[in-house]
Amino acid sequence: MVVTAAALAGVAGVAGPAVAAPADKAQVLSSWTQDSAAGARAWAAADADRGAWSAYGFDWSTDYCTTSPDNPLGFPFKTACTRHDFGYRNYTAAGSLAANKSRLDSAFYGDLKRICATYSGVKKTSCDATAWTYYQAVDKFGSAAAVRGAAVGAG
Repeated sequence: MVVTAAALAGVAGVAGPAVAAPADKAQVLSSWTQDSAAGARAWAAADADRGAWSAYGFDWSTDYCTTSPDNPLGFPFKTACTRHDFGYRNYTAAGSLAANKSRLDSAFYGDLKRICATYSGVKKTSCDATAWTYYQAVDKFGSAAAVRGAAVGAG
């Protein structure tokens, strides 16, 4: 009887070699974090079927809009905040948040503006002003350290 090292590892409870993420992980991450409705839709579809993407090892954790309301004045910003967290967390893990932060923040603002575009009149004006405030907060104060701290405290 021939016993392979892999079989022995399985019987002994020893983990086998780490499986590398698919080669296109960076490309997929980039496509899901673009400032476009298509990027937002692709990310939302993946978020709804995370199991299909498990080999990629993405960090899906979120604290939504951190300490700001997820739905300020009734505007549904929670999903935009979640996609923004996804970008920050995964680019931080890749060691490239600094190179991508501006684009991630712009994509966040684009998501918020698309939400606001569904309103009209005074409500749209109010939504746009709130979106601008949220964007300014991440542009000025968003950082890898903040993301790491949120990830540690996330439940």
